[in-house]
Amino acid sequence: MDDDHGHDGTAGPRPDGDPDGDLDRLDREALVAEARRLRAAIRAHRDSSGHDLCWHHPQLWGLLPERVEPDVAVPPWPRFLRGCVRYREALDRELPAAPAHDREYEGPKPGLKSGPTGPQPGPGPS
Repeated sequence: MDDDHGHDGTAGPRPDGDPDGDLDRLDREALVAEARRLRAAIRAHRDSSGHDLCWHHPQLWGLLPERVEPDVAVPPWPRFLRGCVRYREALDRELPAAPAHDREYEGPKPGLKSGPTGPQPGPGPS
């Protein structure tokens, strides 16, 4: 069965080798809808703030037409925390005037199974 992008939902490269070949079959209206959907997701990711910055964003990966199970490798705790510290230090360097978000993390937002993921973009073109 095809998904919203005309793909069969299986992992791996398409038979023609072009992961974006589905775009060739979309009319202008569907392409504009797809662009708006992707822009909404990129904005949601860009506008992450506070503790939302610390989470991976699988909903963003889900916007791609190919369906794969993410193969995420998790570093051991000490290395993971050193990476978090480096990320925070980079924010200090790159955004020195950013306002402080001085609140403790209180767990996932209501309705989420894991950490913050931001707003979910609407469905893709049909």
